[in-house]
Amino acid sequence: MLTLAFDTATSAATSALVDGDEVLGERISRAQTLLEDVDALLRQAGAHPADLQRLAIGIGPGSFTGVRIGLAAARGLALSLGVEGAGVSTLAALAAGAPGAVPVIDAKRREVFSLLSGEPAVLRPDELLVAGAVCVGDGAVRYRSLIEERGGTVPPDDDERHLPRARFHAALAGDLRNVDEIEPLYLRVPDVDL
Repeated sequence: MLTLAFDTATSAATSALVDGDEVLGERISRAQTLLEDVDALLRQAGAHPADLQRLAIGIGPGSFTGVRIGLAAARGLALSLGVEGAGVSTLAALAAGAPGAVPVIDAKRREVFSLLSGEPAVLRPDELLVAGAVCVGDGAVRYRSLIEERGGTVPPDDDERHLPRARFHAALAGDLRNVDEIEPLYLRVPDVDL
């Protein structure tokens, strides 16, 4: 099954084209260039948009704007191509790329998104349970000194485990549904109220 997977919830947007278990191509860029990345992935694989059979979309938590860009792109692609999709937690994809590690996404405002008892949560960095744990993600990089002071380990900044790679979104994608029904995973209210 040819799957286009992408996540735009963090500062590094990832996208991948996956056929079954085989990764045909993968890109890392910014949310603003997502559709260019999709085009490049399809060209690189010699595939056409009509060949896509499903979408796997990162639903956050992360940047409100980033999550909205990803869901809007997914809805446009699904509508034009007649495909369904599955939403995948950015934290779950991050954890899949580093089995046994604690996923930590920078939530700004001196907070992080992580898992608490297996559930997504917004925490202050000093609330993370990190003693003896490896922590991955842009939040782990940002709060490295605090995490290491509290007994955790953070891989080097350029370690690929810090990225929620889209290949893991494809692997984690569950039941397909109409992409319009996929909801973002927002763990707090937006900064701006209109």
